[in-house]
Amino acid sequence: MDIQQRIVRFVTKTNWILLFLACLCSLAFASADFVRGILFGGLLVTINFHLLARTLKKAFTSNHIPSHFKILAKYYIRFFISGVIIFILIASNYVDPLGLIIGLSIVVASMMIATFIEFKKLIFKEAV
Repeated sequence: MDIQQRIVRFVTKTNWILLFLACLCSLAFASADFVRGILFGGLLVTINFHLLARTLKKAFTSNHIPSHFKILAKYYIRFFISGVIIFILIASNYVDPLGLIIGLSIVVASMMIATFIEFKKLIFKEAV
């Protein structure tokens, strides 16, 4: 399996695992607003990651290569919609902003974990 495919699969699975663990841990120690912030932030960023991966996969595997303007337009539409959702969640006091920030950081944490694991594999592969 290609390293890029392995990383994308790992990050996709780890996103859901980290979201579940973060929500579970915050249930025991935090308020309901904080838990909702983690949940909605994590769902928003995980779904966006999945949609971006699907868009790029379709763009690079199809016979007809779409223009980069179309790919960027989809990206910015998702970005704008995400911004509106975040604004509504914070403005309506439905979520705790700190919990939302933690939830929005789930994909970054997954990518960092994937990077460390691949880096470790590379180091130990060369050491042998």
